[in-house]
Amino acid sequence: MRLGCSGRRRRLLRAALLRLVVLVLVAPPRRCAGESATCLAVYREGGAPAVFQSAHCPRWTLLAPSAGSGGEGDGDRRSSSSSPPPPPHPRGCHVAVDRGRRRSQEDRAVCALGIRIPFIGIYHKIKEVDVGVVAVFDGHNGAEASEMASKLLLEYFLLHVYFLLDGIYSIMFRKSTGKLTYKEVTILNNVINLYKEDQSSHSKGSCWALPAILDRSFHMEVLKESLLRAVHDVDLTFSKEALRNNFESGSTAAVILIVDGQIIAANVGDSKAFLCSESHDSSIDKKTSVVSGKRRRKRNSNNRDDFALANYDGPFYNVKELTKDHHPDREDERSRVEAAGGYVLEWAGVHRVNGELALSRAIGDVPYKRYGVIPTPELTEWQSLSANDTFLIASSDGVFEKMTMQDVCDLMLRVKLGVNQELGSFAVTQRNLADYVVDLALEKGTTDNVAAVIVPLGSHYSSKVTLEDWYMLEENSKTSISPLQTIPYQQKSGRFNVQ
Repeated sequence: MRLGCSGRRRRLLRAALLRLVVLVLVAPPRRCAGESATCLAVYREGGAPAVFQSAHCPRWTLLAPSAGSGGEGDGDRRSSSSSPPPPPHPRGCHVAVDRGRRRSQEDRAVCALGIRIPFIGIYHKIKEVDVGVVAVFDGHNGAEASEMASKLLLEYFLLHVYFLLDGIYSIMFRKSTGKLTYKEVTILNNVINLYKEDQSSHSKGSCWALPAILDRSFHMEVLKESLLRAVHDVDLTFSKEALRNNFESGSTAAVILIVDGQIIAANVGDSKAFLCSESHDSSIDKKTSVVSGKRRRKRNSNNRDDFALANYDGPFYNVKELTKDHHPDREDERSRVEAAGGYVLEWAGVHRVNGELALSRAIGDVPYKRYGVIPTPELTEWQSLSANDTFLIASSDGVFEKMTMQDVCDLMLRVKLGVNQELGSFAVTQRNLADYVVDLALEKGTTDNVAAVIVPLGSHYSSKVTLEDWYMLEENSKTSISPLQTIPYQQKSGRFNVQ
């Protein structure tokens, strides 16, 4: 296991952001940006890749890649890390990948929870927002694209958060040393437009009045934009590397942010993200599906298990789909490909761009960019997690060769019932939840690499107004930096399980 973006790195970034917001609040007459004007110019010109490569931004350096990384699989399908995984945690990441029957492992997964990012809130308070990032990258034609994406996504995302806040805070206090880009101004305008009606209740002064701009949705807009920029820059960085080294690989990207009881999903390709949500649908069809699923998986299941399922009258799990696949047979995707001069041909039962690539959006795949294959994510809107939303799941398409998303949710229920006879909290299980999904996919006969990330969602993730994370500046001038839980996951071969 390699930590692509260390806890120390994020703690340093958090400290830098705290310094930035403190400067904004206590010293607005002075230049309140955290970076030099030269470094800001580097960022505006070339984004995250330029910052990490520029001598004008000495604070920003990427961690050196670990030796031997690259995704080539040459060992047994099951491997173990040098140290045992930490015990399961109800708020933790459950991650598993398996090479399956392929010669190499091209799937990658990232899961990082508990990232604390400080923002300026209303009434000049500091709000520390708890951010979680879940991502799956399914590589093809080599592991180079998925490997690089898994290493850079979190680094780029956090850098964009910092620089966007630096520029926005500066212009809000009319102390920016340079002109903001059109996109940065658009972010501010989007936030302001959301609250035009609320602004009428404030004084008729500057349109940059803090109560109007720094409302609860301000940080959501910044985080969404940072995610989009991070995916764009990951593709840009890899595409340049691919041209230098003649890489032909590409990758999907299914990325979910968890923020303040809300989620947003960005998708490129055909990896999937979805929720398993409790439903009190006690229909015969639903119950039969769950019971028969267990019998198919374990033919010698005892009568007690079958009896418990057949007589279970608690909630079942329904799928809430967060992503849509990007295949060239989708009408809108086909139109874009054909408008760019490409064509869609069905081969071996699969629609492919120019008869070859089965995806219409991907990170990398440089030879197909001229034919309308794009890295632009399809983005959901922010949506609130309800108390019924029980599991957040991201998986590569290897899981779904022989299964559906509903099969996965049914599996989660069967595992729950099998682990705890009294149908209590799922957190009692000592096994990695993602392992169940990967094992069942392999048992059903998938031939592809398989990756799955599962985050159990509790009441602490449901959408609600909380005040615990709001601090008055005077009362919290020396904010401590707490440890972060992070499990960016990349594995050369075989199977690692991380909880």
